[in-house]
Amino acid sequence: MNIEFSEAPISSVAELERVPISFTVDRVCDALPAPNGGGGFVLSERPVEAPYVKNYDAIDGEGPTQWADRFDISNWGFIRAQSKAVLIGGAVVAFNTADVVMLEGRRDLAVLWDIRVAPGLRGHGVGSGLVRAAEAWAVSKGCRQFKVETQNTNVPACRFYERRGFVLKTVDRLAYPRLRGEIQLLWCKDLAVEALRATDSEAG
Repeated sequence: MNIEFSEAPISSVAELERVPISFTVDRVCDALPAPNGGGGFVLSERPVEAPYVKNYDAIDGEGPTQWADRFDISNWGFIRAQSKAVLIGGAVVAFNTADVVMLEGRRDLAVLWDIRVAPGLRGHGVGSGLVRAAEAWAVSKGCRQFKVETQNTNVPACRFYERRGFVLKTVDRLAYPRLRGEIQLLWCKDLAVEALRATDSEAG
C-alpha cells in the first residue's frame, strides 16, 4: 500500500477525529522496577476479567476538536498519513506551549500528543511512519528529546513505544484519580539529530 506522510496546518487538526482512536482493553501492564537495581522498569502483562472498549476522544477535553479550547496549539505539528487521498492516520506533536506541563517549560523537548491509525490498518507500519515523521518534525524545531504519555491499560501502545526506542521513565499511580486502576506511564526518547537528518535526506 502506498502511504504518504505530510505535514498539515495545525488549524486542520479537527479532521483527525475522523480516524477512530478506540481500542479494546483485554489486558494491562504492570510496571516493576528492573532487577538487580539497574534502574528503569520492566513490563509484564496480565489479562482483565471483563474486556472493554476505551475511546480517548470520548473523554471530556481530550478530542482533537477540543484541544484549542484548552491550549494555544499554534506551535504544534500535525502529520497526516494518507492513502489514495484518504486520511488513514495522523500524529500531533506539542511543542513550546506554556500550559502543557509535560513539556517542562523546555524548548528542546516535544511531546507526541496524539497518534492514531485507522483500525483496519493497525500493525502495517503506518504508526511507525508517523513516529518517524513526528520525530523529524521535532528535530526541525531544535528538540533533542521526545516524550509520550500512555496508560497501563494500553498494552499495544506500550509495546509499540518500546519497539520504537522509547524508555519508560515515570510511573504515576495517582495521575488519574477519576479512573480507578489506570496508571500513567511516561516514555522518553533521546532524538538522534544527525541520524534523523540523514534519514530525512535519504527519503527526499
